[in-house]
Amino acid sequence: MSTSYLTIEAATEGLFKDRGSKFLAYTYPITHAGEVKPLLEELKALHPSARHVCYAYQLGTDGNDYRANDDGEPNGSAGLPILNQIKSKEVTNVLVAVVRYFGGTKLGVSGLVTAYKEAAKDALEQAIVVEKVPMASIRLQFPHSSIGDVERTIRQHNWSIKDQYFGMDCRWTVEVVEADLEHATELFSVLPDVILIA
Repeated sequence: MSTSYLTIEAATEGLFKDRGSKFLAYTYPITHAGEVKPLLEELKALHPSARHVCYAYQLGTDGNDYRANDDGEPNGSAGLPILNQIKSKEVTNVLVAVVRYFGGTKLGVSGLVTAYKEAAKDALEQAIVVEKVPMASIRLQFPHSSIGDVERTIRQHNWSIKDQYFGMDCRWTVEVVEADLEHATELFSVLPDVILIA
């Protein structure tokens, strides 16, 4: 298990033009595949007259969770060149989408490969690359009398509380470094009256 990974800090934009066609690239930091569809729908709404919205994304620290989509362009001419730019930048948890406005002249497969590659490259070059550590969440349920024990454990290990619910019982979600997950689970499970919720 990797202890850290590189990703982009914030969304960026890039541009490539060729023979009247415009290729507008957008990068987004993402944490799971469920974020991809809403972002693509947002782009399609922003560019209703664009011919294609091609994209690629990569998730996880091992680089094995990825997808490339040509959105109607010739097979392998759009999504794969975008994905290769993500891989060459050595970043993950990233979505790159390229919106194409057709300029009237066909570019051919090699022209499209170059255009999608250069647009993605331009957007990625605008991005600030940051190092992050994979995180995991633990959900706890406990009586009010155990708040002190739980808070002390969190503070001692520099973990953070993602959300808190105070009802008859307390329900908290604690964020820990993924590498500490097993250790954290053990620590919380031995605290009196603390239940780990699946």
